[in-house]
Amino acid sequence: MFRHGKKIIGISLTLLTALGLSACASLSTPEPVSTPQPTFTPVPPTATSEPMALTVNGEGITVVEFDAEVNRYVTAQAALGNTVSPADAANAVIQDFVAQLLLAQAAHANGYTLDDAALQARIDALASQVGGAEGLSKWQSEHGYNDQAFRSALRRAAEAAWMRDRIISNVPSTAEQVHVQQILLYNLETAQSFLTQLNGGADFDELASRADPLTRGDLGWVPRGYLLNAQIEEAAFRLEVGQFSDVITTDVGYHIVRILARDPNRPLSPDAYLALQELALKNWVEEQKQLADVVLAPQ
Repeated sequence: MFRHGKKIIGISLTLLTALGLSACASLSTPEPVSTPQPTFTPVPPTATSEPMALTVNGEGITVVEFDAEVNRYVTAQAALGNTVSPADAANAVIQDFVAQLLLAQAAHANGYTLDDAALQARIDALASQVGGAEGLSKWQSEHGYNDQAFRSALRRAAEAAWMRDRIISNVPSTAEQVHVQQILLYNLETAQSFLTQLNGGADFDELASRADPLTRGDLGWVPRGYLLNAQIEEAAFRLEVGQFSDVITTDVGYHIVRILARDPNRPLSPDAYLALQELALKNWVEEQKQLADVVLAPQ
């Protein structure tokens, strides 16, 4: 409820799922390095009359590829029981393609390009999983790819995934953390009553147990960037050990938080580590968007 619920940014969702290049899969094992702000050299547009749905730093996604990806997105969501509007589907695909292109371009700027031999090896590996060349051809047709579009999308996805792994590998496995306990209530008057009792010397554990007998409000150890609500995070890291906050109002309810302990360099839990990797990737993409020349075709 309180941690970031984001996934690591999707990169050509259908294609990555089929190729086993999900966010948790690493294409390589890059050394942890600082991520420079790359200077992009735009790839010259392909000599074609095909209209573009969008371009990023001069590199484009054709309308045909874009529409096919929207269809794949809608189909994938439907398989999960979700119904999305055409506008929402198009926006999700736009964000995915922009992130993918920025990551692939940054891979080039950092010296990585998937060469033809490596690309063919990936295609051969995929073909072996789906019944050979005939099976792959069928898979491409079912998912809206011709051979050229498939090769282009696969190369771009692999290069983007390489850069994604480079970025998240730079996230440290330890961080300053606080052990947080909360009293969560759903009525402001009750929350104010609890705060008055605490200020009068009531035991926090006892009141927390009354509000949540199962967990006693224990949120565990949390680093910065892990909690969804910025107010709760700000209060948690501002408090001294043993102190509790005033009532904090969120969409979930009314919170009073207390700090049980603080560690300046504690190992991250797997869940927190993934959340901070997701946050690092999201922040990187958002920063690069501000520097990029992104052009969308009129809708």
